[in-house]
Amino acid sequence: QLQASGGGLVQAGGSLRLSCALSGGTLSRYGMGWFHQTPGKEREFVVAISRVGYSTYYAGSVKGRFTISRDNSKNTVYLQMTSLKPEDTAVYYCAATFSGGPIMTAPAYDYWGQGTQVTVSS
Repeated sequence: QLQASGGGLVQAGGSLRLSCALSGGTLSRYGMGWFHQTPGKEREFVVAISRVGYSTYYAGSVKGRFTISRDNSKNTVYLQMTSLKPEDTAVYYCAATFSGGPIMTAPAYDYWGQGTQVTVSS
């Protein structure tokens, strides 16, 4: 089970750190990713990281502003978001894939967390 947390309301230019904790499993078995979704739109890729964190891949819109990391000893993946923009407003989902990763396509993921809302005010 994946549990995402850390969302909230922040002003443009601010920062948030999202966490995604895995329970009942071993995080190092999974490539991990973050996606976001706004009403009426499909879930979009944000960033992904390989099983042990050697490889990452970022969507162009967040590159240089967001950083994904993982602590397999804590079974937790993090998404540090800085220089937030109103267009970053969305529900953010973490996901796990048995593939080594980093994987950009949502159908490749096997497990999904429940989502955490991020709202960036202008």
